Amino acid sequence: MAVLLDFEKPIGELTEQLEKAKEISEKGEVDMTKSIRDLEKKIQKKQKEIYQNLTPWQRVQVSRHPERPYTLHYIDYLTEHSFIELHGDRNVKPSCL
Repeated sequence: MAVLLDFEKPIGELTEQLEKAKEISEKGEVDMTKSIRDLEKKIQKKQKEIYQNLTPWQRVQVSRHPERPYTLHYIDYLTEHSFIELHGDRNVKPSCL
């Protein structure tokens, strides 16, 4: 489950409903395609509505979100998971001294 900020709760509730509808649809009990489409549209509309009207403090909260990617996540993605971080040896004295 994703970490939601307090102003993101309505989006979380709609997302839960969407997941339940998808579960029901996968089980084949009822055709939920229209409901799923409607919920996806509602989620997009609610996200747009919430994120267009953020207070300065809410913007700070979004920028400090615990699930926000760090630099190493971007580097790992760009290097297709082949990045190896190298560390220098601090015990060796430079020869020029």
